[in-house]
Amino acid sequence: MPGVYWTHNDSGDGPFIYAFDATGESRGVFRVSGAQARDWEDMSIGPGPRRGQSYLYIGDIGDNNAARAEIVVYRVAEPKLTAADNASTKKQPRTTAAAEAIRLRFPDGKHDAETLLVHPVTGNLYIVTKVMLRNPVVYEAAAPFNTANVITMTKIGEIRVPSLLGGALTGGSVSPDGRRVAFCDYLQAYELTLPASRKNFNDIWKEKMISFPLGQREQGESIAYRADGNALLATSEGKSPPLLQVERLRSKSQ
Repeated sequence: MPGVYWTHNDSGDGPFIYAFDATGESRGVFRVSGAQARDWEDMSIGPGPRRGQSYLYIGDIGDNNAARAEIVVYRVAEPKLTAADNASTKKQPRTTAAAEAIRLRFPDGKHDAETLLVHPVTGNLYIVTKVMLRNPVVYEAAAPFNTANVITMTKIGEIRVPSLLGGALTGGSVSPDGRRVAFCDYLQAYELTLPASRKNFNDIWKEKMISFPLGQREQGESIAYRADGNALLATSEGKSPPLLQVERLRSKSQ
């Protein structure tokens, strides 16, 4: 949906997603059919089983106490909004199509995570752990997904974050062209870029991470690429936080 942004609340809310526009006006409140909300931490958009249909991926991946035997990513077709949806509320929400529950397991124990990435072409999922003063780890689940069973993810490797906080990553996004990955933590943002000479997306994790400011955020926990890939959007937890937009600098050759 051009010009529409999707968000969700942290743990304590139900399985709701919220649509709004660039002015902050509500475009609809939706209850995700068939989903539960234990500790939702991130969401992304990407391809799915039906060609030409965009899907929202919602990461119920938080695990502060490292106690969960499995985590869940819900995949649901992105709702097609109408003007009538603007009046929906949490008490009187719309309902999405039935969500699929993609159940995931780490191959090496239990981990807290707040970053869910979806590749815009393959639909592969990436979960990045949240760790203080250490390197976060990237895990992959390759599409298509067998929702009948728990999927054991593959450990891809560690990434180095140029921050005093280490790998306390709170959100992430893959660019629409699949060539860049952005992350955020409570302080700033970071980006990895896949060299033009590389075709394998997983080579991106070996690249040097570049940091940049995102602006004033109360508790920054989200970042996403704009649909054209030429800007990054960010916001934070809290009541009525601003939506920040950081334009990318482009060379003359781009």
